[in-house]
Amino acid sequence: MALYLGVMSGTSLDGLDVALVEQTNQTRLLASRFRPLPDDLRREILALCSSGPDELARAALIEQQWVKLTASVIRELLEQTQLKPAAIRAIGSHGQTVRHEPQRGFSIQIGNPALLAELSGITVVGDFRRRDVAAGGQGAPLVPAFHEAAFQAADRVRAVLNVGGFSNLSLLSPGQPVRGFDCGPGNVLLDTWIQVQRGQPFDRDGAWAASGNLDASLLRAMLDDEFFSRQGPKSTGRELFNLPWLEQHLSGRTLLAEDVQATLLELTARSISEALERGQPDTQELLVCGGGAHNTALMRRLQALQPNRHVCSTEAFGIAPDWVEATAFAWLAHCCLENIPANRPSVTGARGPRILGAIYPA
Repeated sequence: MALYLGVMSGTSLDGLDVALVEQTNQTRLLASRFRPLPDDLRREILALCSSGPDELARAALIEQQWVKLTASVIRELLEQTQLKPAAIRAIGSHGQTVRHEPQRGFSIQIGNPALLAELSGITVVGDFRRRDVAAGGQGAPLVPAFHEAAFQAADRVRAVLNVGGFSNLSLLSPGQPVRGFDCGPGNVLLDTWIQVQRGQPFDRDGAWAASGNLDASLLRAMLDDEFFSRQGPKSTGRELFNLPWLEQHLSGRTLLAEDVQATLLELTARSISEALERGQPDTQELLVCGGGAHNTALMRRLQALQPNRHVCSTEAFGIAPDWVEATAFAWLAHCCLENIPANRPSVTGARGPRILGAIYPA
């Protein structure tokens, strides 16, 4: 039995998740801690996601802030669980993605694992994506391998849906290797639009979207983006789906702000449902994790679009939806230290299985 910490800060930039995980022949979440990203750090990271002046220096300074925040949350979780750093075998840290362009051969996460090891006194495994990209893969999504380990059933055809800033699917069919891919925007456009229009960080329960009306013409135009028709392996990020992309589609249209929000919610739900229908039409159960699992309007719409499938949170299968990704990175750290390949070529398109991560000893 070994204890690991998993650290995840996703593209939604809402906060930092740290999970304490027990790893035996199974993975068990023992405790967790969440810290919202400070507003100034969030703004700086968001600015770093697009080109700007003096990017190298800005990235290095922002990275230090991110690591110090992470080390602070880890200390709080260890105090909460009355554990010493020596009790933890390793931290699996995804870092914070600031650029993801696998078609150009790179995916960049800030996170300085060396500094995190120094501040925490715990071995850190980081830099999980680059080995897969080096092997010709997308470097993302990385969590389908964990979804396979945690949620695959011998007698049920399942899919696991993560709805963070972007949405991705893991397709789990008995006796078959896991397949997976990004579907498109999850919360990223919904959050961006309500922030611009109402100054709120997110649309709680999807209430604002539920108050609006779908605009079919706008929806068709957005779904015409070639990303949605591409087959996996595929991944995406803020480089494609962002406020300028949305504004381009809104140009020349006069719509109520809440109708745009309703249409964005439908874009998220429809792109997921259509991707699942193309990728695994015999899916019986759709397990949802990530922040989108708390969006009541989105969950209702997903179920309505798939009446013959059972749509539910991963909570019913042992892991609360907010903690699946952080738990996955604890598991990925375990795989690295045990020399277990943890990418899935059927997901990322890499030339073969690879051991992911770089090790920074305590």
